[in-house]
Amino acid sequence: MHDLIFENQSALLDRHLRKYAGMLALDQARFDEELAAHVHAGRVRRDFAGGIRSGVNGTPTFFINGARYDGDWDLASLADALGYAITVGKR
Repeated sequence: MHDLIFENQSALLDRHLRKYAGMLALDQARFDEELAAHVHAGRVRRDFAGGIRSGVNGTPTFFINGARYDGDWDLASLADALGYAITVGKR
């Protein structure tokens, strides 16, 4: 479900979420009940607030050794940042 939600961030209405649940063969009755009752709303709010406290302002957000990485997301840039973190960590 996480992957479907992430891939479809512009389609998150209840009808979309129900469709994703069906695609994954989840227990549709339970899903509908929990969605209608907002069973997981508190957890979502806590996770969102935790992300804000951590400096996350969008997805994806990368952290390397506890520091938010704000560089480019291409493989070479990420590999350079990780290599630097590994090198600095060994000193």
